Amino acid sequence: MNVVKVGLLGLGTVGGGTVNVLAKNSNDISRRTGCQVIVTKASARDITRPRICDTDGIKLTTNPDEIINDPDIQIVIELMGGEEPAKSLIIAALEQGKHVITANKALIANHGNELFAIATKNNVTLAYEAAIAGGIPIVKAMREGLSANSIEWLAGIINGTGNFILTEMRDKGSDFADVLKEAQELGYAEADPEYDVEGIDAAHKLCILASLAFGMPLNFEKVYTEGISKITPLDVTYAEELGYRIKHLGVARKTDAGVEMRVHPTLIPEKRLIANVDGVMNAVVVNGNAVGSTLYYGPGAGADATASAVVADIVDICRVLDVPSQHYVPALGFAPDKLQELPILSIENVTTAFYLRLSVKDKPGVMAAITTILADNGISIEAVQQKEPAKRGANAQVILLTDCVVEKSLLAALTDIESLDSINEPAIRIRVESLE
Repeated sequence: MNVVKVGLLGLGTVGGGTVNVLAKNSNDISRRTGCQVIVTKASARDITRPRICDTDGIKLTTNPDEIINDPDIQIVIELMGGEEPAKSLIIAALEQGKHVITANKALIANHGNELFAIATKNNVTLAYEAAIAGGIPIVKAMREGLSANSIEWLAGIINGTGNFILTEMRDKGSDFADVLKEAQELGYAEADPEYDVEGIDAAHKLCILASLAFGMPLNFEKVYTEGISKITPLDVTYAEELGYRIKHLGVARKTDAGVEMRVHPTLIPEKRLIANVDGVMNAVVVNGNAVGSTLYYGPGAGADATASAVVADIVDICRVLDVPSQHYVPALGFAPDKLQELPILSIENVTTAFYLRLSVKDKPGVMAAITTILADNGISIEAVQQKEPAKRGANAQVILLTDCVVEKSLLAALTDIESLDSINEPAIRIRVESLE
């Protein structure tokens, strides 16, 4: 049986999980590939600290170049995170004719176009299943399983931290800040949670998913990103009363005007399966013109879950080691020379429905003034609720659901509404997606 030697750049949670999964499932992996996969070397900043895996038989080093320059290693797995030195090490490995696997979504989103080109030039693979949604095989599904389809849109809960926070806010009625602290104590959120709660992590993943869906180069800088830090328990409650749940959603849609790529809080009808994805779990809905909507659900992080995706990439590479590179599945699912630059819509030109919450003085004529302004801007109202003030003289809360409207038209209407002397605070607005 052929022996395939693997080197790990990084031996933390995912690296240790990868070693464990390879050991635990070695028989099945060998049966699937016809190869014996062995991790021979691993690099880490500190090779003395305890590991979650058995390192017997693995040479540990603090110098990643030892792995890159080892002629016997055929597959390099980058699990270091960050842009440098990860990017330089990946390039060096590719240029030496080694296949590379990475879980580094930021690196792929920001530099994937360059890295894929280098891999193609050197007739090797740069695989990245683990970069998106942990153990969910969404890259495989979109590149291969849905290849008969023209993808029309996709929507995903692709950050477990944000989903945990919104779930806890709904279930416990807690404020954002309190749930964030809990998430940090449980290890779901970093000490600096910006990437998770402000949507940057999800935007990296959405950028890659959009390119897989529509056959276009990666355009991370054009993803609209909005976080969840301003979501209040009040809005979570009102959404529930209207039959919706608030999720931090990544949406990519191809329209006649261009491609939408956006991450933001979103009201989703509670009857949708994805609206019921709770806690730290991830899910992605992909709509194809032949199959319709398909849902992919599972753990978005964790040692074994992410390692499952890494090892799946190892299996795929082992199967093509002796196959000419022109027969490899393209990195983004489309032949590299067939990728198309597509116009990306600014958020102001995106059409969606909206949830609006207005704090108003409790006096006659307020609703009439609001609805008149909306009508003058071509905005129809789907539903309306007025919450009476808890005490005399307090503000009333007006809740509106609009029909679909171009965002710039809504913003124009809100400017006029907020200028009314009966409006006390800036409007709260959250986009609504039916996902039909």
